[in-house]
Amino acid sequence: MSGHSKWENIKRKKGATDAARAKIFTKIGREIAVVVKQGGADPAGNAKLRDLIAKAKSNNVPNDNIERIIKKAAGDGDKNSYESMIYEGYGPSGVAVIVECLTDNKNRTAGDIRHFFDKFGGNMGTSGCVSFMFSDVGTVVMENNGADEDKIMEDCFEAGADDFNVDDDVIEISCDPNQVSSVREALEGMGYKVLSAEAEKVPSNYTTIEDEDAIKKMGLLLEHLEDDDDVQNVYHNWENMPVEEEE
Repeated sequence: MSGHSKWENIKRKKGATDAARAKIFTKIGREIAVVVKQGGADPAGNAKLRDLIAKAKSNNVPNDNIERIIKKAAGDGDKNSYESMIYEGYGPSGVAVIVECLTDNKNRTAGDIRHFFDKFGGNMGTSGCVSFMFSDVGTVVMENNGADEDKIMEDCFEAGADDFNVDDDVIEISCDPNQVSSVREALEGMGYKVLSAEAEKVPSNYTTIEDEDAIKKMGLLLEHLEDDDDVQNVYHNWENMPVEEEE
């Protein structure tokens, strides 16, 4: 949930507390419920559901939980109707922030998001005030299986990637956001283990915070936003964000 690679957040989540994991399960559960109601409960015919099942598994959501959420959303058991909302604004030192939500109460969610911006030295703006600074990009992260880099490059581009980056542990691929499902499935078909596959917003430029108080407030703003049950994703262009150590 950052302006940089999602992989850093996935690594951080590995050391998350039970309470944090429960929140992750809740957020993914909402996403699954929405896509099931939109496109059906059969993953074979619902690419978005396939992606979310893969996302749930990469976050260690038990299979029983995933099946229960799908069945509930497909039947009459889930009475909640979630609506997608996007809020934009600025954090301390002019950091651009986009907050994606799924909510069953727009007034509550808008009030909470505005409160967080105000409390931690930012301000919530109007629609479009910062989104022009971000581009939609598909990001697929998979385990580095130790293959030769030429082979990895060949496989990535054959799968539909626009670019790729190889680290010691992972291979991070960028692609068209509408092709995330097909790229993930192609790579899995080649034998790669995909850790995450999502469309995300990548900033075109970054903002550095020098003031210690502003750094603290920006960290608290992100922490409170990400902790809110209605918030699904938070994107920003904070350049020198402190790296959290795994627990």
